[in-house]
Amino acid sequence: MLANYEILVQGQLDACWSEWLEGMSITPLDSGDTLLSGSLPDQSALYGLLNRLRDMNLRLLWVRQVPG
Repeated sequence: MLANYEILVQGQLDACWSEWLEGMSITPLDSGDTLLSGSLPDQSALYGLLNRLRDMNLRLLWVRQVPG
C-alpha cells in the first residue's frame, strides 16, 4: 500500500535528482531548503530514500507521512 511522504532537507536540490530519489517531487523553498514529496510503497523504500539523502550529505530537517 502506497504512503505519501513529505521530507524537508537543508539546502537546494536540482529537479534532475528526482528519478534517483524514488521519483519524489522536488520543490526548492524560499528558505533555501528543499521539500521532497511523493508516494512510497513501504517503509523499506522510505529507509532507502533516507539512506540516499544521507549519502548525498544532506541534512534531514523532518519527515512526515501525509494523508493521500
